[in-house]
Amino acid sequence: MTKKREYRDDYDDKTLYIPGPTEVREDVIEAMTESTFGHRMDRMTDLYTTIVEDTKEFLGTDNEVVILTGSGTEFWEATTLNLVDEHVLVPTCGAFSERYANVAERLGKTVHRLEYEWGEAVKPADIREAVESADVHYDMVAGVMNESSTGVRNPIEEIGDVLSEYPDTYFAVDAVSSLGGDYVDIDEHGIDAIFASTQKAFAMPPGLAVCVVSDDAYDREVEKGDSSWYGGFRRTIDYYDRKGQTHSTPAIPIMLAYRKQMKHMLDEGHRARDERHREMMEYVHDWADEHFAMFPEEGYESQTVACIENTRGIDVAATIEGVSEEYDMAFSNGYGDIGEETFRIGHMGEHTVESVKELTDAIEDVADL
Repeated sequence: MTKKREYRDDYDDKTLYIPGPTEVREDVIEAMTESTFGHRMDRMTDLYTTIVEDTKEFLGTDNEVVILTGSGTEFWEATTLNLVDEHVLVPTCGAFSERYANVAERLGKTVHRLEYEWGEAVKPADIREAVESADVHYDMVAGVMNESSTGVRNPIEEIGDVLSEYPDTYFAVDAVSSLGGDYVDIDEHGIDAIFASTQKAFAMPPGLAVCVVSDDAYDREVEKGDSSWYGGFRRTIDYYDRKGQTHSTPAIPIMLAYRKQMKHMLDEGHRARDERHREMMEYVHDWADEHFAMFPEEGYESQTVACIENTRGIDVAATIEGVSEEYDMAFSNGYGDIGEETFRIGHMGEHTVESVKELTDAIEDVADL
């Protein structure tokens, strides 16, 4: 039995370099302290329409945007319920793509896995072959853009181009740990639904999930007839069109933080934000190549989460603890089956090369590199 551990008031603040949550600007935190107001007031319409339309502008999409209270996990369920009658193809290459498959199975769908070794990336040619050679019709391909358990960035643009040739097979993308820090032209590549959580590359507090929905995906759900209640595309989008609000009571303070941070993101611009994340990625990769090695397949490394192979056999747990105690910084151990042989650095959100260098300097000191 889990026992109560009383929350205290004296924790040391740690600078976060984990795969999320990440650091949040002070003015974004402060935005959550506005006075409470009703979720059916005009003030709520002003707030929600602002964050929805600003998100469309930032991402450069003409598709619909849904922002709901919850984690990105909500849209594992919603995309499956909204788009899949029976068969779904899930390319699995790490823990989170496997979880997407598990969710679909728990929802009663027939899951067909296209399995890769951890560290390998999904290949568009394999998707084409799987779709063409299948003896069933795949209603949806469920992919992960950024497999943060392995540090792999899958080529979702090329996969989307392949699936555009099969208009009755919809493409849903978990971009939970990359959207906002890794540029993707959603509309150009025929992605039907792509979703993220705000606590990662968006650099906002946890608590909101964002999903971009194509007209085709909306129409598919309408035709299908049954769908997710909470995350249904028709339910959420139609309510927005009628009222400019969410269908259920949202986490208003986090939406206030979202508004403030999205203004910062618009000021920086999608391309510039992408370039800053690319610079951080290149710095961490150079550092890893000097001291260790990168775990992902070459050419498919994540732009927001580095998964580094522990080729020197350092005590990762002790190093994480030492960096936390001596420098008040937090980075992450490896995930699941590769937990002992890798460690991970989240270089996302508002971090810069300079702030990431502070972490790698601390690791070098504590691990005596």
